[in-house]
Amino acid sequence: MKGGKSKGKADNKLGVKKSAAQTKKEKNAAKDPNKPKRPASAFFVFMEDFRKQYKEKHPGNKSVAAVGKAGGDKWKHLTDAEKAPYIAKAEKRKAEYEKLMDAYNRKQAGEAEEDEESDKSKSEVDEEDGSDEEEEDDD
Repeated sequence: MKGGKSKGKADNKLGVKKSAAQTKKEKNAAKDPNKPKRPASAFFVFMEDFRKQYKEKHPGNKSVAAVGKAGGDKWKHLTDAEKAPYIAKAEKRKAEYEKLMDAYNRKQAGEAEEDEESDKSKSEVDEEDGSDEEEEDDD
């Protein structure tokens, strides 16, 4: 008897995991490949330059973790004046991203409206066809 109860519980746990896996797949499938990607933050703009410099100074080091750790330490010790160019680049990228997102959202809204209009026109055509038949029956 004890074995039967534990199997029932195990099945419930497995069922929950299966449904969670299905939702993850659905979420990944729902992403639009045409949607603009988010811009890099000021730190990541800094890291683009820092990686190049670090590889020149340490050509034998292939550890990604070491590069990231060194970059993080350097970013912490930079003054606001030294961070300013990276912040400006990040803001510029963000402004471009916002323009692209506005255009993307307008395009998505336009497609949604077109779908609604096509549905409306179909129903209007169906209603007009029905009224014509009634008029013919009256004659």
